[in-house]
Amino acid sequence: MDKPVILTGLRSNNDLHIGNYFGALLPLIEMAKNNSGKYQINLFVPDLHSFTTPVDHPGLYKQTLHNLRLYVAAGLPIDDTNIHIYRQSAIPAHSELTWILDCFTSYSMMQRMTQFKDKSKNLIDEQANSSEITVGLFNYPVLMASDMLLYGAQYIPVGDDQTQHIEYARDIAERLNSKFGDLFVLPKPVSEQHKFFGREQGLRIKDLVNPIKKMSKSTESDKGVLFLGDSPQSAKAKVMAATTDSYGRINLDADNQPGITNLLQILSLLKNESMEDVANEWVGKTSYGDLKTAVGDMIADFLVKLQDNMSKVDENSIINRLETDEKLMNLQANETLYKVQRAVGLRP
Repeated sequence: MDKPVILTGLRSNNDLHIGNYFGALLPLIEMAKNNSGKYQINLFVPDLHSFTTPVDHPGLYKQTLHNLRLYVAAGLPIDDTNIHIYRQSAIPAHSELTWILDCFTSYSMMQRMTQFKDKSKNLIDEQANSSEITVGLFNYPVLMASDMLLYGAQYIPVGDDQTQHIEYARDIAERLNSKFGDLFVLPKPVSEQHKFFGREQGLRIKDLVNPIKKMSKSTESDKGVLFLGDSPQSAKAKVMAATTDSYGRINLDADNQPGITNLLQILSLLKNESMEDVANEWVGKTSYGDLKTAVGDMIADFLVKLQDNMSKVDENSIINRLETDEKLMNLQANETLYKVQRAVGLRP
């Protein structure tokens, strides 16, 4: 590879929601635009990761294409040859390298992953069923390490909840390099990742029904989630039914008035204004209904425009680009995999 690699992606297990859009998708596209040319941008769809939590299996393929259309509608330059889009499942090397890395990864190492503890607890809280906690959820940091190491990715934008996975990828790569020779390019340390991308901005849109919890596309109920595929009318209805409180006065107070604060944050994102400016307009007023109406009208207008842009995206152009990039990514990934196969005795 001639250029250093930046790797990033969003799971396709469900429709994206407004928090994903403003907190992940737009920054991802802006990052790709700003770094294209100097870096190889691997913008992949981690569809194998989708199985770590409950998923609509019959709809997964269409959901993947839907999300890629959304990327383009949101501004991703699909004709930029420095930006590569591909599906994780279309590169078999991801799965084989994961198995090899599994066999050099200790059980205790995976036990220390805090995100596994958090996600498994959420599954139990939402479904009261520990059988939904799979081995895939337990060891998906190994698959994530394969995603990085196959392409020598140096920069991987992740939230603070996944920095452990960067550290694990570096650790397993260092150990195999030490044992077998120069197999992998190491991802940059977490401190350098933060310096390159800037620390996470802390965008945490909350669930409309339960504003104590983060809005999640993996939640069992969609009543509190503003999905980008919602009709404008249903999205507005969700906002109008949002949980608030009995204080009777609008304040920017996440501890005591999380529902109201969440609506103010959503409004600031939709208006592209600072929280301070939005708060100055609304704090002190007593009509929660007026605030909900303002947010509901803006989310409806936002979805009308976004969905109109999506309707203009040619799906065939995305499929053609996937086929082209997946051929290239298979070549790159297989080159790394072959080095590993030789090192561990699977190839002469």
